[in-house]
Amino acid sequence: MNILILSAGTRNKIVQYFKEEAGSQGRVVATDCSNLAPAVYQADAFYLVPRITAPGYLERILEICVREKIGGVFSLIDPELSLLAKERDKFTAIGTIPIISPYELVETCFDKFRMYRMLTEMGIPTGRCYLDKDAFYQDVEDGKISYPVFVKPVRGSASIHISKVSSQKEIEVLFGLYDDLMVQEYMDGQEYGADVYIDMLSGKCTSVFLKKKIKMRAGETDKSISVKIPALFGMIQRFVEKCGFRGMIDIDIFEVGGKFYLSEVNPRFGGGYPHAHACGVNMPRQVVNNLSGKVNTGAIGEYQENICMMKYNEMVVKDFHGEEIVE
Repeated sequence: MNILILSAGTRNKIVQYFKEEAGSQGRVVATDCSNLAPAVYQADAFYLVPRITAPGYLERILEICVREKIGGVFSLIDPELSLLAKERDKFTAIGTIPIISPYELVETCFDKFRMYRMLTEMGIPTGRCYLDKDAFYQDVEDGKISYPVFVKPVRGSASIHISKVSSQKEIEVLFGLYDDLMVQEYMDGQEYGADVYIDMLSGKCTSVFLKKKIKMRAGETDKSISVKIPALFGMIQRFVEKCGFRGMIDIDIFEVGGKFYLSEVNPRFGGGYPHAHACGVNMPRQVVNNLSGKVNTGAIGEYQENICMMKYNEMVVKDFHGEEIVE
């Protein structure tokens, strides 16, 4: 089974894990728009491609899928996920399965207010969100919410343009500087992350890995410890199955006053997935099983507890003599 990893960037561990699962029976191919993306040099083959917004990008990826006889494809960056989901039929027509949730669900994940409305309609606890800042001011006056709060883009990732604010004046300044902002309740509690797999054939949740976040940097987890919370396992399983997610997803959760609140959902491998893998949760194996027509059995909560992950910097050194560097 040949796998294509799009926009591999610095996610070398993901490439390594899939190579281990492919073994001698398959190849792992990676793409990126820069040949300074270290993860691509871990793959069996690397293609330098245009940026995803460039004309002809999709056609180039489809061409690679045909040439490399790709059985499954997924991306590691948010902007590309909607493209994969939307163009699913073009991939399946050439025998390649996009490992991604349905398009409308992916779009909901990237629109924080849409996600807020979906969670509230499902009766799942989540922080209050406001597109209308005047409605927020009224709720402050009525005592329904208080400062501080977050002001953030409705669509965005990697904690870009997110501000913690403590006054109406600050909100007015930010809304004057940027478009498409929203106000989100500040969750003053312990943050958790969940790495989740939903079988692509059965639609059943087969893995939930929970980690207590200890230190964050630029929206990603730097240090965490594996934990098991049965009530949260059940809440996540019901949520992802009812929504219809497929493949791997990453969920942010807050615990405030003993109550769990779902925050954001990323329909891809999370940056902290290597923690789950090291504790015994093997999502690449589940992907390969599904691509081979095999339904995965449930193993929710089957991993090692109290195992710490601590990220550190690594380095790839490559000789570019005579080769153009594409940043």
